[in-house]
Amino acid sequence: MTAGLPPLNNAEEAVVRALGRAIIVVPRALDADLTREQRLSINEYAALMHLSEAPDRRMRMNELATACDLSLSGMTRIVTRLEQQGFVQRIRCAEDARGWNAVLTGAGLARLEAAYPTHLASVRRHIVDHLDGLDLARLADALRRLATTGPGAEEPTRKPGPNP
Repeated sequence: MTAGLPPLNNAEEAVVRALGRAIIVVPRALDADLTREQRLSINEYAALMHLSEAPDRRMRMNELATACDLSLSGMTRIVTRLEQQGFVQRIRCAEDARGWNAVLTGAGLARLEAAYPTHLASVRRHIVDHLDGLDLARLADALRRLATTGPGAEEPTRKPGPNP
């Protein structure tokens, strides 16, 4: 299977290993900061964020799960927790009565806005502050290509502009 493929050089090997470690460490660090300071998991924050960016602040449950890179059952558990706190409502889809929409409430938007400063500080500390001097547009493009190749790697859509 590796016939004809050159081995990784030292720089390539270093990137692969560092990226593998970052994929594990960074989400844990972001989650720890949000959980400690806001009592909100990174997955709950992501669900609120994606809903805040969606038209009418609503998304079908399966679309929200895809946007958050979670299974539908995992997203259902998160939305249930957010619903119990009054941050999200679940309503039947008007288009087909079989599906459900998750809808961000006013309280959910306020909760997202309250958590945003913690998330911003965490993202800066754990990610952005380590990228000084890099071409961020090229890096983002390379990471986007990495994240959108292979099975199940659909890129979630989001509206442009600043977001909490």
